[in-house]
Amino acid sequence: MKLQDEINFNRIAEAITYIQTNFKSQPSLEQVAEAVSLSPFHFQRLFSDWAGTSPKRFLQYISIGHAKKMLRENQSLFDTAIATGLSGSSRLHDLFINIEGMTPGEYKNGGENLKINYSFSESTFGNIIIASTIRGICHIGFYEDETTALNKLQNQFPAATYQHLTDLQQQNALILFSNEWDKLTQIKLHLKGTDFQLKVWETLLKIPMGNLSTYGTIAKQLQNPKASRAVGTAIGDNPVAFLIPCHRVIQSSGALGGYHWGMSRKSAMIGWEAAKINHLDEC
Repeated sequence: MKLQDEINFNRIAEAITYIQTNFKSQPSLEQVAEAVSLSPFHFQRLFSDWAGTSPKRFLQYISIGHAKKMLRENQSLFDTAIATGLSGSSRLHDLFINIEGMTPGEYKNGGENLKINYSFSESTFGNIIIASTIRGICHIGFYEDETTALNKLQNQFPAATYQHLTDLQQQNALILFSNEWDKLTQIKLHLKGTDFQLKVWETLLKIPMGNLSTYGTIAKQLQNPKASRAVGTAIGDNPVAFLIPCHRVIQSSGALGGYHWGMSRKSAMIGWEAAKINHLDEC
């Protein structure tokens, strides 16, 4: 490692430790930058390059991890907010919506009062079950048997209310499997997972269509180069097939690696996307 790279690495490690130690005071960008003797602008850019996320986002991950622990211990929403360094329940609500895609109350009660629409459809790569809440797509999976597919969905949100209904969010997401991408609007996701899983899934969303990454590369982007196996596990737990493109991750050797929905399907997805990119380049 070059001397400057080592200096930068140590500064980011120091910043991460500072945020982890002081998250209850919700330090500002300027405060963290000052703690590592950098200007806010330089620190913001350096942290994002090394940690794969912004300082603000990292602080949110640390904060919500603490809040989730308190909620699991049956603490009230207000007490959880104050103990996390937030001014009140409304800020805790905003944090959960931003990171988890659900309210803190919904997280606490396992999805109770959460309404989920689901439907079955055909796609380029096989039959799929797709599900959504008012906040976004929460599940896409390939299936052979509808009953088994529905049971897997219900295991994710055991206390939710389910309705067999195709809504506009599902219709919009299904456009990804067609050639009508000009009709595609921004797709919102409603994800439930651990802090680490959410970070991995967020990183997958940054892999451009037609490109591939490796488990090791993603681990390095998360500033944890020894976590390739944990990255692979998180990728295998991806609840939204294809939209969160776990099929774009292969082994460093060039081998395709595993895929929850089958290797033939993974190969087909990679080839299909490459063909579409080549077609666009020729136009």
